[in-house]
Amino acid sequence: MTPKRKGNRRLEAENAAAWFFILPSLIGFIAFFAVPTIRGLSLSFTDWDLFGKAKYIGFANYLTLASDPEFWNSLWVTTKYVLWNIPAQTILALSIAMVMDRATKSTLVRGVILIPWLLPNVIAALLWLWLMDPAVGVINGVIKSFGLKSINFLSSDALALPSLAAINIWRHMGYTALIVFAGMQGFPKEVEEAALIDGAGPWRRFIKIMLPFLRPVLAFVVITSIVGSFQVYDTVAVTTRGGPVASTWVIYLYIFKNGFESYRMGFATAVSMVLFLILIGISFLQMRLSRANESDF
Repeated sequence: MTPKRKGNRRLEAENAAAWFFILPSLIGFIAFFAVPTIRGLSLSFTDWDLFGKAKYIGFANYLTLASDPEFWNSLWVTTKYVLWNIPAQTILALSIAMVMDRATKSTLVRGVILIPWLLPNVIAALLWLWLMDPAVGVINGVIKSFGLKSINFLSSDALALPSLAAINIWRHMGYTALIVFAGMQGFPKEVEEAALIDGAGPWRRFIKIMLPFLRPVLAFVVITSIVGSFQVYDTVAVTTRGGPVASTWVIYLYIFKNGFESYRMGFATAVSMVLFLILIGISFLQMRLSRANESDF
């Protein structure tokens, strides 16, 4: 057998092995993501109440939602939630990762900071619903022990949305920190040693060296966090149910209301498609602006 033929056969064997490992995920993607997305797109052009036969109505659902103030309000509320959530979560996760990298690499510490993420969203929401209760909550108990008035965290127009963001920041920052910490493990130590010799301080080393090195990791963290934040539902449904006065009426509650309460499944699917396009656009823009596919090293 010639070397060229032997090389071709080896390449074919490697490709077959690659497809063998990819196939389960590919089947899952097609069955649970691609097919439902195509089906959802087709339903978004129909009038369907979940029970009868879907009736094709063209772009009527999209024209309706474009003029629906509830849709724009829910999109604005969700955007505000993202703006509350993402910067604080990313900064805290980066800080925790830096502490873990510099002070301790204990497996126990990593397990402890991961515990909130392991809790189901509903359990975490119920826990904080009790902790923030103005009458019997532990947090308000501490506040009142200093002679201050209790705070209505989840029943105040001004505080409900930031409080929900705080709950989800607490739940996800440990997981995000572990991803950043894992990215830090590939940092070339000789670069830091060279910076130390040149007299660069800790803050300068962090800004000029560590952050550029972590660009792909941080881009992944920010994109996935934004997508997850736009999809917030269970925490809101358990704690505020969209109130008070629609101050936490996020877009997923709007979709649920139209799809499963008003039985306007075609319209709800159209809203879902719009949200899908928004998230694709945000992800693509973030990938381009952050140059997520490359590092400075």
